[in-house]
Amino acid sequence: MIIGCPKEIKPQEFRVGVTPNAAREAVAHGHKVVIETQAGIGAGFPDEDYIAAGAQILGTASEIFETAEMIVKVKEPQPGERKMLREGQLLFTYLHLAPDPEQTKDLIASGCTAIAYETVTDRSGGLPLLAPMSEVAGRLAPQVGAWTLQKANGGRGVLMGGVPGVGPARVMVIGGGVVGTHAARIAAGMGADVTVLDRSLPRMRYLDDVFGGQFKTQYASAGNIAELAEQADMVVGAVLIPGAEAPKLISRAQLSSMKPGAALVDVAIDQGGCFETSKATTHKDPIYEVDGVMHYCVANMPGAVARTSTIALGNATMPFMLALADKGWRQACEDDEHLLAGLNVHAGQLTYYAVGKALGIDVISPQLALKA
Repeated sequence: MIIGCPKEIKPQEFRVGVTPNAAREAVAHGHKVVIETQAGIGAGFPDEDYIAAGAQILGTASEIFETAEMIVKVKEPQPGERKMLREGQLLFTYLHLAPDPEQTKDLIASGCTAIAYETVTDRSGGLPLLAPMSEVAGRLAPQVGAWTLQKANGGRGVLMGGVPGVGPARVMVIGGGVVGTHAARIAAGMGADVTVLDRSLPRMRYLDDVFGGQFKTQYASAGNIAELAEQADMVVGAVLIPGAEAPKLISRAQLSSMKPGAALVDVAIDQGGCFETSKATTHKDPIYEVDGVMHYCVANMPGAVARTSTIALGNATMPFMLALADKGWRQACEDDEHLLAGLNVHAGQLTYYAVGKALGIDVISPQLALKA
């Protein structure tokens, strides 16, 4: 199979879909790998690294899309990239379709087969291709939130850990999954007073058993969220419903009850965000103010630490990429129900129920698509 990796063109996106190590593995499996020139430079991988790995460098994205049978990316294809997709071509990347009707429409119209990193599952019910970026984003959230809290950026001017005689920042983390756990650990490590809210009692017991003393837990009822939001200097939105649009957990009306200059960090923005006032921003212009509350809603947070993120993502995606290339997508998905769970679009039809529900589009089951 010919595997193609174009350079990411989303603003301030420095990650790359195929690392030199992944390229070397694919070549060793008998596949051809084509990389757009300078695709890896933002993550610290020059063209020479790919050439040494046995890949071929092509000059433009259009050459990559014309040549490759499978396109491997990081972020969802942008409008210009979607125009280059063709019938029967395999796309393997993050998609986040539920809040993005235009992308969904374009992918269906292209006739391609699109497998989304964020809905591939594992035996324990986890999301193995989302987890590494969730870990990165979770660890970044308190860091960028602390920056947002600085007075020069419009924040409250509160130091996360305080100083002797002055209390620490109060941080509320909504969601106790991968993002929330890592966010809470880092925020607590910075000295903040941290509370994690979740609706799973077993998950809260786990967090209490493993991290007891580092941060507190509470049940994520609407009342508890509202009460803690009023007290918080920072709120981290870390709620995920796989493949679906994120629920809105703090309304605009609630902002007036929050502390002026408090920071909202919405890690769920890729799935539409979990605050009513969230809108996607970029690393170039990451924050904005609504009713006195500062919002940090960068849609590709891990792109800020591109080298760490690229290597972590590549470690997770490489086995799946090789399975798709070695067997073809049908056999690979037939052999692995967890990879089949990643199928979102095939041959002009949507194949992921949560996306169809969010966008009002008819869906066929991935099992039916596999047999078609």
